[in-house]
Amino acid sequence: RHGQKNQSVLMAISRAQTRKQLTGRRKRKVSKVMKEYRAGKLRSGSKKGPKVKSKKQAIAIALSEARKKKA
Repeated sequence: RHGQKNQSVLMAISRAQTRKQLTGRRKRKVSKVMKEYRAGKLRSGSKKGPKVKSKKQAIAIALSEARKKKA
């Protein structure tokens, strides 16, 4: 019984460690993109692409743009 409890605790810790924290540049980019998303001006692809309707998609776009800027 103790083995199962320890294993579930270890799994929870490992999941928390693998989750990335938003820091610095990423945090600023996400806040900027979310502002565009809330205003209804965020588009996928280019300026003529379809409007982003999903919050998850908006965050994915922000993280992608932050990675591109780093390179």
